[in-house]
Amino acid sequence: MALDYSEPAQALTFLGQLDPGSCRVKIGKELFCVGGPDLVRRCIDSGFDVFLDLKYHDIPNTVAGACRAAARLGVWMVDVHACGGRRMMDAARDAIQGTPRPPLLTAVTVLTSHDQQSLAETGVVGSIDEQVERLTGLAVASGLDGVVCSAREAALLRERFGSVPVLVTPGIRPSGSSADDQTRIVTPAEALAAGANHLVVGRPITRAADPKSALAAIVAELQSAA
Repeated sequence: MALDYSEPAQALTFLGQLDPGSCRVKIGKELFCVGGPDLVRRCIDSGFDVFLDLKYHDIPNTVAGACRAAARLGVWMVDVHACGGRRMMDAARDAIQGTPRPPLLTAVTVLTSHDQQSLAETGVVGSIDEQVERLTGLAVASGLDGVVCSAREAALLRERFGSVPVLVTPGIRPSGSSADDQTRIVTPAEALAAGANHLVVGRPITRAADPKSALAAIVAELQSAA
């Protein structure tokens, strides 16, 4: 579950209502910039696995240092941008090896806010599917654990790469909820059926009138679809 809050106190109050066994949590850029490593540690100390979603994309040495620091925090998962290339992903992989508890290392392929037009504006030639498949191939070749992609591409990646890469799918929206700023969205049951391993759901829960009930409804949907 994405902790889509702007203040650590809000996030911690919300987590206080939840059983750590019911979900893992994702901390993104806004919340991390305010709460920092201390917030990550408090979430972990409360029993939650943390996906540190900072999408590192820089020169290999810088990304390696950032991934090593994330591993030392004890996070469950960390991500980089696959478009940083093989050398950067190789450096990230090497940096976390040998740490006490290496996190899952995943690579972002194409952001779920992109459509074909906006992707072309960045200079990418070809379809979204082609770019996702290309970047997934780079991540797999670099020995990463998996990729972050839309669940719309999950079935394609399962067909192409089998069960090896972990597929983390943001842009999950229960039926009837707002798409917000996402364009390539699917329901929780559809994502599971397509082969996703980990579903990222944020605003449909955190902005719900009753967030705890919204999370419970999604969990029930996934259990019935399994």
